[in-house]
This record gives sequence, C-alpha cells and structure tokens, in this order.
Amino acid sequence: MTDTLTGPRADLTGLTVEQKAALTSGESFWRTKAVGDIPSVMLTDGPHGLRKQREGGDHLGIGDSVPATCFPPAVALGSSWDAELAERIGTALGVESSIEDVAVILGPGINIKRSPLCGRNFEYLSEDPIVSGVLGAGIVRGIQSQGVGASLKHFAANNQEDDRMRSSSDVDPRPLREIYLRGFQRVVEDAQPHTVMCSYNRINGVFASENRWLLTDVLRGEWGFEGLVVSDWGAVSDRVAALRAGLDLEMPGNGGQSDAEVVAAVAEGSLDEALLDASAQRNADLAVRWAATPRVEGPLDVDAHHELAREAAARSIVLLKNDGAEPLLPLAADRSLAVIGAFAEKPRYQGAGSSMIHPTRLDDALTAIRAVAPDAVYAAGFSLAADAPEDETARLREEAVQAAAAADVAVVFAGLPARLESEGYDREDIDLPADQLALIDAVVAANPRTVVVLSNGAVVALPFAERVPAIVEAWLLGQAGGSATADVLFGAVNPSGKLTETIPLRLEDTPAFLNFPGEEGHVRYGEGLFVGYRWYDARRMAVAFPFGHGLSYTTFSYGDATATVTESGDVEVRVTVTNTGDRAGREIVQVYTSLADSSVQRPVRELKGFASVELAAGESREVVIAVRRSDLAYWDIRAERWVVEGGEYTVEVGASSRDLRSRTTVSVDGDEVRLPLTRESSLGEVMAHPVAGPMVQSALAGMAQMMEGASAIMPEGVSMEKMMNSFPIGRVGMMAGGQVTTEMIDGLLAAANAQQG
Repeated sequence: MTDTLTGPRADLTGLTVEQKAALTSGESFWRTKAVGDIPSVMLTDGPHGLRKQREGGDHLGIGDSVPATCFPPAVALGSSWDAELAERIGTALGVESSIEDVAVILGPGINIKRSPLCGRNFEYLSEDPIVSGVLGAGIVRGIQSQGVGASLKHFAANNQEDDRMRSSSDVDPRPLREIYLRGFQRVVEDAQPHTVMCSYNRINGVFASENRWLLTDVLRGEWGFEGLVVSDWGAVSDRVAALRAGLDLEMPGNGGQSDAEVVAAVAEGSLDEALLDASAQRNADLAVRWAATPRVEGPLDVDAHHELAREAAARSIVLLKNDGAEPLLPLAADRSLAVIGAFAEKPRYQGAGSSMIHPTRLDDALTAIRAVAPDAVYAAGFSLAADAPEDETARLREEAVQAAAAADVAVVFAGLPARLESEGYDREDIDLPADQLALIDAVVAANPRTVVVLSNGAVVALPFAERVPAIVEAWLLGQAGGSATADVLFGAVNPSGKLTETIPLRLEDTPAFLNFPGEEGHVRYGEGLFVGYRWYDARRMAVAFPFGHGLSYTTFSYGDATATVTESGDVEVRVTVTNTGDRAGREIVQVYTSLADSSVQRPVRELKGFASVELAAGESREVVIAVRRSDLAYWDIRAERWVVEGGEYTVEVGASSRDLRSRTTVSVDGDEVRLPLTRESSLGEVMAHPVAGPMVQSALAGMAQMMEGASAIMPEGVSMEKMMNSFPIGRVGMMAGGQVTTEMIDGLLAAANAQQG
C-alpha cells in the first residue's frame, strides 16, 4: 500500500459554523469528533510502539494499554544510522496501528538533543539535524505505507522539559533554521507526514500553537506541507489565535468550550471563516481517507515483530571501547562469567511518560546470557530502590566483588534508574548513581577483565573509561534488548552502532551549560550554531567519545575519496571501503564538509551525508553518498533565505567526526545574493557589488587625495583602505570635505539598485 495525501475528500457543504468548529477539536482524550457523515478517528501515542488504551481504561491509557511491540526508542534507533531499518520499524508501527484501528500514531520525535539533561532525550534521534531528518523521514514513510498517519513532533525548538508548557526558546534565525528546523524540513519535504504536532513552548516569545510564521509561513508556505497541524496535548492557550496561526486540531477535547470561542469569533468578525473552513477541511479529509483505507488484518504476528525489535536493538548497540592485545569482546561461551548489576535481570528498556509501551513480551539479558553460557553467576550488585539502606548496598557490592574475583570475565550492567529520566522533568546531572560507580570501581579492582554494559536514555559521564577495557553503550533497547545484548556480547551479531550524540567528559563542557534551562520563562540558545560536536570541535575540546564513534569486531580501511558536482547541483562523494578483518561487519561511512574562507561563521565541520555498508571479511565496495546542494546552504539573515556560498569545499570522509580517513575538495558554484544598497551599506559592500562597485569607485575617485592625507597620520602598517571598508557610504560626506554630498550618494545608490533590477 503506497501512502498518499490524495484520495477521497470530505464534502463540507451545508455544515454550520458550529459543526466546522467541532471538527477542529477532540471529542475525548484520543478521538476526534464525528460530524454528519465525517467519522471520528483515533490518535494514539508512539513513537517507538503503539500505546492505545483498552476499552474502559484510564483516559490517559498509560496504565492500561493494549499489548504492542516495544521497539528500540529513538535514543537507540538513531545509533543504527540506517534509514532503511527505520522505515522497517515504521512499517511495523503502521501495521500494529492499522490492526487496532488507529488513524494516527504520534511520532516520530526528531527534536535536537541540545543538552544531555533534557528529560525526553530518549525519544529523540540525534544532536544533528541531518541524522534526525533522514531517519525521521524513514520512520514516516514506513508508518504511512500502511495508510496510517504519522505525527512529526515536537514542532519546534522543544529541547527541554523544564517549564516546557510556557518557556520561550529564544533562538537566533541562523541556528533556528540550520539546527532546529532543518530536520523537520527534511521530513516534510521527503515524506509528507499526515500531521505535524506543534510543541508546548514559545519560540522567541510566541507560543508554537499561535505562531503563524512557524505553522503557516514556513511549514506550509515554504515547505509545502499538505497535512494538518495538531497540538500537543494541552498546548493550546488561545484557540482562536491558534486557528489564525494555522493550528488545525486542538487535542484533547474540552467539552466544546473552545469550540464556542471559535464560533463567537467568526460571528463578531475577529476570525475569518475561510481559515476555519480550511482547518475543518483538513481534519475531515484525514477522517474520510482513514475510513476508506483498508485495514491490516490481524492478528498481529507477535513473533515476527519481536524478531524485528531484536534485530533493531542489536544494530543500535554501540561498542565504545574494546581494548587490549586480546580484546574481551566478543565473549567466549566457555569462559566463566560473572554477570553483575540489577539491570541484567530487570531490564530498563524504555523511557517514562507518554511513550510507555505495554510490551508483548520482554527479554532480559541474564536469561539470554545463560542460554549461551549456562554456568554464568549472577550478583545484583546494587538496588534499584531510591533509598536502599547502606548495609544492603554494602552487602550487594561485596557479593558482586566475590563473584567477579572468581570469574574469568565480569560483565557489569549499569545505567540510569527510571526515576532519573522521564518526560516532564530534566535531569540534574549526567552522572551514574554513586553506588553504581563505586560498584564498577570495586569490580575492576577485583577483576581487571571487566565489561561495562550501559542502560540509559541519554548520555552519561564515564569516569571509569580509562580503567575498564570494554564498554558497551546499550541505551534503552525495547522489549528484545536483553537478547540483542547477548547477541552482541557473544558475537552472534557484530556491533555496528555509532553515536549520534557526543559523550562529554563533564556536564560543564556541554554547549548549553550556561544557558539551560533558562530563567523567568526564557531560555537563551546562546551557543547558536555550535550544538553537539560542532561545539567540541570548534573549541578543540577533549570528549569521552566523539559524535559518530562506534567500534566493530572487525576493522575497515578507507580508500581515497572523490567528490564531484552532479548536473542537479548535488555533490556526489565516492570512497572505497574494505573490511580488513576476519568476520563480516557493517560500517557507517560519514561525510563532513567545511568551507575555510566562508564569509559567515561556520562550524569546523558539519555532517552532510552518511551510508551504512555491510561487507564480508576481505570485501571491498565503493560507497556513493549524495550530499544535497540544499544541505550545503546556510541561512542568510540579510536576504532571509537559504544561500549556497560558492567556493572550494573540503570534504572529509571517516568513521566519526574525529576519525576522518580521507579528504578531498570540490568547487561549488554559489547562489547570487544581491541586496539593495542603502546609506548604511559599507564601502566594502558597495565596492564588491557587481553593479554599484564600478559606478561608486569612479564617483569617489576625487577622494583619493583625502585618503592619502588620512593615511599619512595612520601608524605604519595600518591600512586606511581596510579601515574604511566598514564605513557606511552614507557618511562618506563627512570625510570628503564637501566633495561628495548626500544627494550624490542617494543618486548613485538609486542608479545601482535600478540596474540590479
């Protein structure tokens, strides 16, 4: 089934204003209103599984939702760097939604991981907009291939939970466009989601739900979005203002209270009825299309979806470290093992809040490990309780130390308890609990042959990284994560995941440290463009593990990269990658670009493309990665549009942002940008102007003597011409001694602007 926004349309002829207003708000917490022949449809939470409440359950559906496959949350799936895998997960989500008669599943979430403290980072894919956009588009395509609508969220600049329903994200135009909106633009233009969900927060002082610039000018006008805009649940402060801005559906329902406000606004003329008509039409069309869409016949193939969840989880695991002449991983089944840590037995597999899934089954790592190594000894090591007594903590640690000392290898499962990260509040630090850090130190002291496996929804500091020979970042892996972890530990699956967010050494090193979470209702995005690896690379700052990093049980070499501009204007990058090890593996090839002589501030390098390539031992393959011309563009704040700056771009290809294996250059033609000249234009800008430059240069020739005289009083080596480059042309008269008048300048500028056209 191929998704399309075309299809049957609703006929709203004859509907009253009251009926049209009713179409634009919910009937209940999860359903829209039925009006006339237009049916009610259900929207339910995602984004990594279907969370549909049972009939008669609580109105939120959190405590009593139908069983569904809990796939790896975005924090894990992002590390696969695989849009095809993301699309397969999306397809499975669409299948489960269709079976349950759900018209729209609320996801994916693609907000940027601005700070590791954001309590909802487990729902987001990356600190980079290209990764978020590419994988997000894959998920949407998959969901909508089954006729189910996706809901791209949270639009936009929703990067913290603290005061999330009121706080204003104060962002300058360039970072807003290049970092926080770019991923959304990619998904909208590539996959056309049925719905986009506006966020709770304000953006530069205006609520997202009431932001016409965001919802209408940008989303619809610039990007061509054809679907409907739905509010996050409870995000509407002023229903009439929201409709004016382009919000189509307020969720959840409120008993018709805000419908009455809409009707009154139309009656008094403060709301154009045509705006209401457009929103009502979009809601009605969604409902009519869904009613005409054939459902996927059940029952759900639980086993097949569980196996897909297991495959995705294994592909999402990142091997951070595996040192030594004889690395500890993969584990040998005949070596004695001590499995330590409560998470091995009681897995932390998803985040808390609206995305909590009731899984169809749940694998734990201890059981999966014992299926391969039956004699593995287990010690809890720590308690998951928030207030465990000190004597119990000491006892559990001592039991773990004894188990570790008696084993060939100790595998410690550590991570963040659910109480430390959740929707609704942000983390206070990036540290593992103190009892777990003490446990790791004690186990390593008893047995240096220790592997640490992490379970966490956002990055954590790793103060033990230098002392532990092997570290596995296993994130939150969904319901099959326990088996997937064992698959990687024993080598049944060769790890291929790579970080889509930097792991810093300290919280104080992070880009948003001094501007998070803000105060008095505002958070200043003071780091600007320099989010994630852009920040660390610009400051040449040491990190624990860089963006894009991830090891394998095999090794890969890179040939010399080439880059050429295609007829379409995109840049085609080619590089041969060889598996130089003794087992099959998958490499994530990353392409970064930079422009040394740029006229605007830029990061040291930026990710612009990537590809996942699977290679047999000894196999070589040419990998071709297309870098879109549009992704080379920066947001020109003067012209208020995307501009590709011409020049010689450096193209770096490698295994991470700090493991760059090959470098080449490519010459890219730039976009022409001609801004109207004014009195405030500098002499340098005027002289560089293709039309005005020669005209003004001739007119100002009489100033040469004055310039020479002024130069005589300047210190040796100081260029008067350089100093004058930034001098506004409208004030040249004061330097010209009456030789140049304001009227002359205005005449020259008018003539130049007229010729420019």
